[in-house]
Amino acid sequence: MNKIVEKKILNPTITLMEIDAPYIAKKAEPGQFIIVRPNDDSERIPLTIAGFDRIKGTVRIIFQVVGATTMELNDLNEGDYVSDFVGPLGNPTEIEGLKNVAVIGGGVGCAIAYPVAKKLYESGANVTSIIGFRNKDLVILEDEFRNCSNTFKLMTDDGSTGEKGLVTNALESLILSGEKYDEVIAIGPLIMMKFVVELTKRYNIKTVVSMNPIMIDGTGMCGGCRLTIGGKTKFACVDGPDFDGFLVDFDEAMSRNRQYQEFEKHAREKHCNLFNKEAN
Repeated sequence: MNKIVEKKILNPTITLMEIDAPYIAKKAEPGQFIIVRPNDDSERIPLTIAGFDRIKGTVRIIFQVVGATTMELNDLNEGDYVSDFVGPLGNPTEIEGLKNVAVIGGGVGCAIAYPVAKKLYESGANVTSIIGFRNKDLVILEDEFRNCSNTFKLMTDDGSTGEKGLVTNALESLILSGEKYDEVIAIGPLIMMKFVVELTKRYNIKTVVSMNPIMIDGTGMCGGCRLTIGGKTKFACVDGPDFDGFLVDFDEAMSRNRQYQEFEKHAREKHCNLFNKEAN
């Protein structure tokens, strides 16, 4: 069991937790993930590592409270313990040799993009960070991105903070202004990553995306996280989670992610009903 040493509400739907996990913190790198089980009878869910402190021996996770299991996780508080916290899993994001990179984060995907941008910046790369949200109330990690970016763009759908528009608007504007990126790294909702890739294909800029499909064991045994990459079946947990965006079949990935929506809806309702009964 691993102790929750810090819990912070970043916005109405996103929570940050710092978990005591010295063995994972010792080996973790940006881009990797963990499998967490909040309680003994909970489902296993993958969460990308949002940060780590090798000296303190802690690992940071940032998650959106959207399903029954993330609700169970969010019910825990500082001083409580999660039943299982396993990792680091997956392959780290490759940054060697990159000199001028655009890192794009959308919504809770910014939690994954931030440690990548930070490591690139610390390695001496010129980092352009573009982060996007629906509105100002949902913005997370703005100051953190500003502190590890040579160029920073905050985009909101409604223009309530930063610039009005999509992350693709900001990226294309920078490309047209003369920026020559070695690589674009995009992390966020599938639909966002799909449109980033459609844009970068037009300019022939290598683009890496982080895929987070349905996942159970995190070791490649269950096959739940399979993706079609360049016409071949790959598994996000062992082959990824990073892939060449030009090769990803995004439409298939989005279709598979929708398969369990009804099941997830019932699981959320069951958790809410149980929580309300206990509260009463």
